[in-house]
Amino acid sequence: MQSNFFEDVVDVVRLIPMGKVTTYGSIAMYLGSSRSSRTVGWVLNKQVLDTTLPAHRVVNRQGILTGNYHFKDPLFMQSELEKEGVKVVNDQIVDFNTHFWDPNKELTI
Repeated sequence: MQSNFFEDVVDVVRLIPMGKVTTYGSIAMYLGSSRSSRTVGWVLNKQVLDTTLPAHRVVNRQGILTGNYHFKDPLFMQSELEKEGVKVVNDQIVDFNTHFWDPNKELTI
């Protein structure tokens, strides 16, 4: 059976632990499509109404909350991350490397 990239993105995002973040590119790389980080973002944009999906934990490679304007409230990502102990200043995660969760190291295919 062939894998569905969109469903696989959602499955990986569901595995991001509370208090951790990952990047669009890391998810794409884990799924074997390293040039598809924008597609990962597109998939998440289509899922923002799913409140069970922790899409707020996915940021760009510099730790910037580039997806925040896709939520109803542009402060939602920051608010949710801060509830999980992740400090955000000017839409950027403080101590990004400390909070970074790499599915390529943490998960096995």
